[in-house]
Amino acid sequence: MPHRAVVIGAGLAGMLAAAALSATVAEVVVVERDDLPDGPDHRKGLPQGRHAHLLMPGGLAAMEELIPRVSVRQALLAAGAHEVPLGSGMLALTPEGWLRRWRDGGPRMITCSRALLDWVVRDLVLAHTGVRIERGRALELTGSRGRVRGVRVETDAGQEEFTADLVVEAGGRGSRVVERLERLGVSGIREKTVDAGLVNATRVYRTPEGAEDFPLTVVQADPYVSRPGRSGMVLPIEGGRWMVSLAGTRGGEPPADPEGFLRYTLDLPHPIVGRLISGAEPLGDVYVSRSTKNSRRYLERVREWPEGLVVLGDAVATFNPAYGQGMSVAALGAAGLRRELERGGPTAPGLARRVQRGAARAVEAAWASAVGQDIWFPDVRGGRPGVADRLVTRYSRRLTGAATSSHDAARVLWDLTSLRTGPTRLLRPDAVLAAVAGPLLPPLSGPPLTPTERKILTELDHTGREERGRA
Repeated sequence: MPHRAVVIGAGLAGMLAAAALSATVAEVVVVERDDLPDGPDHRKGLPQGRHAHLLMPGGLAAMEELIPRVSVRQALLAAGAHEVPLGSGMLALTPEGWLRRWRDGGPRMITCSRALLDWVVRDLVLAHTGVRIERGRALELTGSRGRVRGVRVETDAGQEEFTADLVVEAGGRGSRVVERLERLGVSGIREKTVDAGLVNATRVYRTPEGAEDFPLTVVQADPYVSRPGRSGMVLPIEGGRWMVSLAGTRGGEPPADPEGFLRYTLDLPHPIVGRLISGAEPLGDVYVSRSTKNSRRYLERVREWPEGLVVLGDAVATFNPAYGQGMSVAALGAAGLRRELERGGPTAPGLARRVQRGAARAVEAAWASAVGQDIWFPDVRGGRPGVADRLVTRYSRRLTGAATSSHDAARVLWDLTSLRTGPTRLLRPDAVLAAVAGPLLPPLSGPPLTPTERKILTELDHTGREERGRA
């Protein structure tokens, strides 16, 4: 008898889950309440869509696994996305100093607008699988506390029940999965939120002529100085554009007006972001978003998890977007779903619980990274550093400090940042030795620019001698 699966949500997590299902399930239906754009346009229901997104190597590898007959990487690059080596293609000021750039480049991440990435992935899934999208609003799960058997959906024609052997809830930040489970009698789900009050402000600029190869530039917030965190990033996206995203925690929020936006960039721990954009042409308004808290649902700990239901993506956990992890975590969760399906099919006993636990492992690495830093910001809500946090932070700061001049330490950071490995990477002998050794060279006094890049920065800088002297 052919199997059927229903996915709630046609965002990135939902389409990747649909791709995972399509390899072993005869019919896969994605239910989406919003109208979807025909191209790389921003869509309703994605508050963070206009801000900076980074697709880490671990997430890209998972996507390649999920859509095996075509290269996701090549499709993204053909559509205008950029590929940035973590070790050589980035100027990064960390709380421990500027990171050096290394000749070998390290793993590569993808940068583009979220609208482009969603569109490319959705187009690939629909073109290379039998997945179809139905417009409708998911109302509730059907079945019992022991087994989910479908979804009740409100469509233009009225209410309809979509029966399924397996339901994947990928409804994003606004998912009502906890409420839906409670209606089935599944309760006691633990939730946790850590909120540093971060606000994002983003503006897009035309890439200045001659600056097409200027490195991705990021000035990170410093959580350890007992004042609000402020950060800024200039990253290349499709269409010959720079996306400039600022972020500030509670008390240090970036403004929405263009003049205030520029002033904010110049008041960051280093003014390089402001110097770059002061001579660039803006292509639109400043967009502000406040949907930035870290939230997690510990679904894997539910004692009696129902068969036939898997929850993935932001419906499980959301992260402070400053760390660029959410898309990759969604991809890793969907890849875990595919592997479990290949072992026993969609109706295998215990499949849903195994997938949920696997998804939690992918979440844990990102959660430890994001929350482990956010808890140090002033006025954070939902968490305070404990003894273990202080020990881990002390060690990770020492490793980051070492990475400013140690290639071995930098490789450890690349592995962690790229989500190719989990937090246990910190405990391997090479990581411990690199941290113990510490920095091998004096700290850099400024960004590690090539002569050509320094010339570009000087030509773009319209901020005047006072700010220029700070660099």
